[in-house]
Amino acid sequence: MEKPLKTEQIHQWKEGTFHRAHKTLGAHPTDEGTHFAVWAPHAHSVSVVGEFNDWDGRKHPMERDDDTGIWSIFVPDVGQWALYKFELKTAEDAPPFLKSDPYATVREVRPKTASLVYDLSEFEWDDESWLNSREDHQSFREPISIYEVHLASWRRKGPDNNEYLTYRELAQELVPYVKESGYTHVELMPVAEHPYDPSWGYQITGYFAPTSRFGEPKDFMYLVNEFHKAGIGVIMDWVPGHFPKDEQGLQMFDGEPLYEYNDPRKREQKEWGTYIFDYGKPGVRNFLISNAYYWCQKFHIDGLRVDAVASMLYLDYAKGSGDWAPNKYGGNEHLEAIDFLKSFNTIIHREFPGILTFAEESTSWEGVTTPVHHGGLGFDYKWNMGWMNDTLSYIKKSPNQRREDPDKITFPMMYNYSENFLLPFSHDEVVHLKNPMVWKSSGDEAQQFANLRVLYTYLYTHPGKKLMFMGNEFAETSEWAEDHALHWHLLDHSRHEGVRRLVGDLNRLYREEQSLHQIDRESEGFEWIELGRETGGLFAYLRKAKDPANHTLAVLNFNEHEIVNYHLGPFDGVQYQVVFNSDSEYYGGGNRGGHYGKMGKQYMSVPPFTGLILKPAYLD
Repeated sequence: MEKPLKTEQIHQWKEGTFHRAHKTLGAHPTDEGTHFAVWAPHAHSVSVVGEFNDWDGRKHPMERDDDTGIWSIFVPDVGQWALYKFELKTAEDAPPFLKSDPYATVREVRPKTASLVYDLSEFEWDDESWLNSREDHQSFREPISIYEVHLASWRRKGPDNNEYLTYRELAQELVPYVKESGYTHVELMPVAEHPYDPSWGYQITGYFAPTSRFGEPKDFMYLVNEFHKAGIGVIMDWVPGHFPKDEQGLQMFDGEPLYEYNDPRKREQKEWGTYIFDYGKPGVRNFLISNAYYWCQKFHIDGLRVDAVASMLYLDYAKGSGDWAPNKYGGNEHLEAIDFLKSFNTIIHREFPGILTFAEESTSWEGVTTPVHHGGLGFDYKWNMGWMNDTLSYIKKSPNQRREDPDKITFPMMYNYSENFLLPFSHDEVVHLKNPMVWKSSGDEAQQFANLRVLYTYLYTHPGKKLMFMGNEFAETSEWAEDHALHWHLLDHSRHEGVRRLVGDLNRLYREEQSLHQIDRESEGFEWIELGRETGGLFAYLRKAKDPANHTLAVLNFNEHEIVNYHLGPFDGVQYQVVFNSDSEYYGGGNRGGHYGKMGKQYMSVPPFTGLILKPAYLD
């Protein structure tokens, strides 16, 4: 029998750099039948079973390649939609057990667990214009504003409003909504197959299979294609940090620890009840890096947001003192995971110029967005969890407490240039009794909505790319839950519709004004004017483009009192105009506030809980 891998590929496999493993492993249909291949080096025997052989493991035994531990077989007359699994034995007289295909491109809808043969070819992509310009769209100089979506709960249909929209229905509803709202990108919470709905997709059993909840893989391709035709990039949550213990999945795949660590002190992520990938095994690295490559190549994904990077970097993450083993140098750094992340970023950026990678990393690890060849991890952006925590801590304070603690607003600029940052208001901030965004501040309802509007003004004028979870854009009043749709009826109320309009206008202003995005990473792009001390709760700063004459002035009042006759001393002699006022009646505000000149001097009136954005009048 012909070897599944050629000599050069065998070398790459053993080195853990074979990033096209998905083209060999899994099920690959032809006109005559289907090639099956699976990595199971510890197994005594492996067979492919399915409806085509009455699930009888004696009928199609697979042949082992001793160089790689890959078992393979060609089965004639097996084609599209055939159900199958792999039957494995640990010894000749041992009882057989069944496993789903780790590389399957389609899985049955939960609670069923079989894999299905599927041909991914022949989808007619129509997104050349986007792909040809993607590297320009996604450069550091360009605006990036991301709408984070959980597909199962964005909207639903049916008589009880409890049926999922399909990928194709989402293409008709979600794509125009994201476009109209002014976002540049959408981020999809994990779409790979997962059996447990409340995991939100973060406990994956089918890494190569778009979930069948919403349709087949070509339907997901159609959704991505429609986003691209609308000029919107698609980022996908990717979960290489851990995997669930489901019996049909990766755990103890061939009767021994294979994808997970042998050492029990390194094997388990007890906080989530999952296993940790063994990044030191070449076959595991091949699996994960091939998976990232697969989504970018086959599904034209534009970026990967890597979940829970902190849990990968530290051996003692969420573990007690006796539950972890130090590395060979005696430290808590997870050396194999660090090396894996560097390889992942190196290969993905090399193979797909313009692709973006994002790290959800919550610690002070240095060099997350430093290039690999300069000693860093090689990500393009790091989620700025410090900014998010400080900002939400500040907004929860009473106005008196805010006046006493301006550092929550000013401190993030002290480290702003240490990494390339993305500012997230994600799903994690509106679940588990944390309150929806609109209820995070104190005061009556009108004040809470005003606080939300000034908070969003701060988000869009602060250096860093932006991310907002679905529902935040119209002031969802309930904590997010994966088992029902957002409360879209809230848009019938003027305050909620006003917030939606405000976010849309902030997105458009952010995209149009170079000063708000062009040099986020450079100190020349930001200048403090007011630091919340002399006038408590009042902050002002300049945002500048490469041409400093092209700038905007943001003035934020987090105070419950109106600030009248505020003198803009540094700008006397320059005529400014207000281009955005979060207290506009159009956004649900009181239509107060403004800017005026008097005897050559610049003055402002800033209403309570209001953000103003100004531009020099001469720029128009």
